[in-house]
Formats: sequence, C-alpha cells, structure tokens
Amino acid sequence: MLTSRFGIEIEFTGITRSEAARVTAEYFGGTITSVGDYYDTKKVIAPDGRVWKLMSDGSISCQKRNGRQKVAATREYSVELVSPILTYREDIECLQELVRRLRKAGAFANASCGIHIHLDGSNHTPRSIRNFINIIASKNDLFYKALQIAPERMNYCKKMDSILVDKMNRRKPKTMRAIEEIWYEGYNESRDRHYHNSRYHFLNLHSFFTGNHTVELRGFNSELHAGKIRSYVVLALALNHQALTQKCASAKKPQTENEKFAMRTYLNRIGFIGEEFANCREHLTAHLNGSAAWRFRAA
Repeated sequence: MLTSRFGIEIEFTGITRSEAARVTAEYFGGTITSVGDYYDTKKVIAPDGRVWKLMSDGSISCQKRNGRQKVAATREYSVELVSPILTYREDIECLQELVRRLRKAGAFANASCGIHIHLDGSNHTPRSIRNFINIIASKNDLFYKALQIAPERMNYCKKMDSILVDKMNRRKPKTMRAIEEIWYEGYNESRDRHYHNSRYHFLNLHSFFTGNHTVELRGFNSELHAGKIRSYVVLALALNHQALTQKCASAKKPQTENEKFAMRTYLNRIGFIGEEFANCREHLTAHLNGSAAWRFRAA
C-alpha cells in the first residue's frame, strides 16, 4: 500500500516565503530561483534535480509572531510548500525533517491552512475511481471527526456530494469519460479552469481529469507536526490502495456508536497493522469517542 507515488502541499504562515525557501534550500543543499509569477513562487532545486516550490495561496490568513502573540502579517507570510513527486519509503523521513526545520524557523499553521495530498492516478480504472468515491462517501462523517477539519476550511473541503454518489452508483459508468461527465454535471464553468468549483471536496477528481492526472485528497488541516503529516500520507496511500485493489465498495455509512473502535477497526483492515503504524493509529483516532468497554478490550 505504500508503493504509490504522491505529492503533498502544506500551507502555513509565521515565516515569509523567502525564509521558507532558504530553510528548504539549506536542508537539501539546493539552489533558489525566483519565478516572478503571480504566486511569487520560489523554486528550490535539490541536488537530485527535484524541485520544491514555496508559493503564495490566497486562502491563507497570514500571521507572524510578536513575542508570545500571533498578529496579522503581510502576504509575504502566505506560504504553500509544494513537493515534487515522492515515494513513502525513500522520502517520508526527509519530508518530516524538512517540516521540523520549518517549524523551528518559526513557521506555524492556523485554521485557514490545509494539507492536500496528490496520488498518482496512472493505475486507476473506472472501477477503482468509483470505489474511491464510495469509500470516501461511506466514511465522510468518521473522517471529518477524526481529522477535526476546521469550520473555516469547509468551503475548500466539502463532503462528498450525495447526488454525485447516487448518480455514480445508479448509472455505474464503465469508462473514464462517463465518470468525467457525471463529475462535472451541474457546473456551468469551463472544465479547463484550474480553480474549478468541483475541486473543493475531500476527494477532488478535477485534478485527475485535468492537470497532472492525480487523485487529490484535501481533507486535512495543515500541521507542522512531522508525525501527524506522516499519518496523513499513510492514510492517503492506504485509501488509494483500497480503491485500486478492492473488487467493489459501498457508499453505505457504517454504524459508528463507538467512533474510536470503528476507526481503529477500519484502519487495521486497510493496512495499519503492527508497531510501525502505532503512532499513525493514535493520531487518527485521538479525537474520536470510545466507550469504556472498547478501552477495556483494547487494553
């Protein structure tokens, strides 16, 4: 489940884009190039040729520290770190260490910031894309509680559209073209528009049908906690693997009277097994309710 390629976008503030680029370049031993575009993008070219970008994002509420307080700041403090293509085994430790260094330099995330994870879409089929839609739809409520998605971000990270899910399961499209048509039904704007309104959901397929052919998961508050970011990456890769390998998936919502038990059971089922993922399981269930009976069983 950890073999698919991915990319990650991490939004934060607290330091300027120039400072974030300096920290990134210093860590990788890379060079900085200013693009001079609308987003004031700084490219950090690492010795291996891969490019890390630090750019502005209009949705970020910019802040900086003034002593112990956080105060409003200029747009220079709007920072989105965009990674190159990564793989889990080779790159997760480097990603975590970069996050630690940015945090040490003064970076922090607030409620306006998010994390987006892009998953390689090259292996997906019409069946697996329908699976992905149903998996997210069935677990929407549980994921939103587990991930504590900030109310400020709900316009950028909506739950799966129940009408869309119903259409997918009623029509059972057999081709990518048919799925694409259903995805864009009801939108009047051009599909070529980068900031198309269909993209602002937990699962975004606009990036799959246009752009880089990736499946994007947007349901993560931004964090500069290396362990939590690792947990989010593992969850994204596990969901992707489930969609690719499962014969079919249902959009039916499970009974979750004991949310923590339900989430832990699900995580085990999709591969969060063993000591390697103990911290990931903890991060992803920390905000869920669990009964005393479950705690007794878990002990």
